[in-house]
Amino acid sequence: MQNPTRRQFIRTATITGTAASVFPTILTGAKPADSTVRLAFIGVGARGRSHVAQALFRDDVQITAICDPDPEAISRTKAMIAKAGRKEPVVYDKGDEAFRDMLKRDDIDGVVIATPWEWHVPMAVATMKAGKYAAVEVSATVTLKESWDLVDTFEKTGSHCMILENVCYRRDVLSVLNMIRQGMFGEMLYAHCGYQHDLRNIKFNDGKSIGGVGAEFGAKGYSEAHWRTQHSVDRNGDLYPTHGLGPVAHWLNINRGNQFVRLTSMATKSRGLHKYVVDKGGANHPNAKVNFKLGDVVTTMVQCANGENIVIIHDTNSPRPYSLGFRAQGTQGIWMDDNDMIYLEGTSPKPHTWEPFAAYQEKYDHPLWKRHAQTAENAGHGGIDFFVLRAFIESVKAKTPPPIDVYDAAAWSAISPLSEQSIAGGSKSVEIPDFTRGKWKSNKPIFGLTDNF
Repeated sequence: MQNPTRRQFIRTATITGTAASVFPTILTGAKPADSTVRLAFIGVGARGRSHVAQALFRDDVQITAICDPDPEAISRTKAMIAKAGRKEPVVYDKGDEAFRDMLKRDDIDGVVIATPWEWHVPMAVATMKAGKYAAVEVSATVTLKESWDLVDTFEKTGSHCMILENVCYRRDVLSVLNMIRQGMFGEMLYAHCGYQHDLRNIKFNDGKSIGGVGAEFGAKGYSEAHWRTQHSVDRNGDLYPTHGLGPVAHWLNINRGNQFVRLTSMATKSRGLHKYVVDKGGANHPNAKVNFKLGDVVTTMVQCANGENIVIIHDTNSPRPYSLGFRAQGTQGIWMDDNDMIYLEGTSPKPHTWEPFAAYQEKYDHPLWKRHAQTAENAGHGGIDFFVLRAFIESVKAKTPPPIDVYDAAAWSAISPLSEQSIAGGSKSVEIPDFTRGKWKSNKPIFGLTDNF
C-alpha cells in the first residue's frame, strides 16, 4: 500500500437513550476533546495496514500495539510507523491467540480488528470483555450465534463494538440519506443493493504471478485467497452483505424505528469459480476437482417492519464491472447508483425522464463531506476509509456510543447465515431475529447527525 505524506494527504486529500440509562458509566468520564486515543491493531495485513495509515495521519492517536502472526505484515507495519516518526509499537506475533495477551494491557482504549472473518467475533468479544472499544471489519459475524454473542457481550459489559462499514460514508449514498431525511423521495418504499464485484483474482491468488493471477487458494494461496475462498467452497448464501445493506439500513432507519422482519434467498448454479480454475490452471489442476457450493449470483429479498422491501445481490464469481447496485425508491421518486440517475416527480424537468444526479449530490452534499472532503480525498476507497475510522476514534475519544453499533453489526451480518438457511430450505422464508430486543421501536437515528459521525 502506498503511504502518502501528510502534506499530500491534507492537500488532496447510543447506546440509545434507553440503553444509556442502563450503562451510565460508559458515558461518564469523557476525555477532553484534545486527548490522545491509544489504539491497538489485530491483523495488519493489507486491510489492517490501510487503517494504520489513516491512524498515522492523526496527531491525537497513539498506536500502542500491533498483533499478527505473519512476520511480513508486522515488518511492513513497523516500517510505516517508523516512517511516520512515531514510537515503535509493542508487537504480539506469537501465534493466533497472541491478541489475548495484548488485550491485558491497560494502555489501550480501542482495538481495530482486520482479520479473517472467522476471527472477528472471538477477537471482538475478548476486546469488549477487556473493557475496550472494538472496531471490527466486515462482515462482523459468520454465524447467527456469533451475532448474538456480540450483542450479549455488549449488554453484559457495556463495552462498545462498531462495525467498520466504510460504504456508509460514500458521498453519493450520504447525499441520498440527506435527501431522504428532507423528504425528497417522499415515503420510502424500496431499496436495492448488493456486492457485485469480480473477486476471482482475489479468491485465486498465488502471490507470485503478475497481479497474483493463478488457480491457487488455501494453503497455497496468498493474502485473502489463503482463507476467503474456503467460504465459497463450504457455503451457499450471501457471504458479504454489509457493503450494500449498511447504507440502506440507514436510509430505512433499521434498528431505529424500523426493523428487518424476514428474508427469502435463492442462488443460481455454481459455475464461475470452476471455470476460472480451468481457464487459469487447466482442466487437470487439482482445484478443478473442488466442488464450490456458492452460487454465482445470490438474490435475497428482505421485508421490513414498516412495509419496505430490500433486494440484495451477491455476485463475485463472474466477469463484471464493479457495482453495489444501489437504488432508493419512494412515493416521490427514485435514484439509481448505476449510471447515477435520478427522477423526482414534480421536481425533475421532464415527466418519466431520468436526469443526472450530480447537481443533486452537490446541493444535498452531506455536512460531513462538506467539512472534511479535502482531508478525506486521498484516503482509501475514495475517502470513505477516512470517515469510518474517524467515527470510531471520535467515539473512543468522547466515550460515546459509535454511530454504527453492535446491533447494526449483528443484524447486517446475520443476513449471511440466514440466507444460507433460506437457500438450503428451498428458498423458504426465514425470520430475522430482533437483536435489539424491542428497543428498535423507541431508538432514534444517530448516524450522520453530528459532525463526528
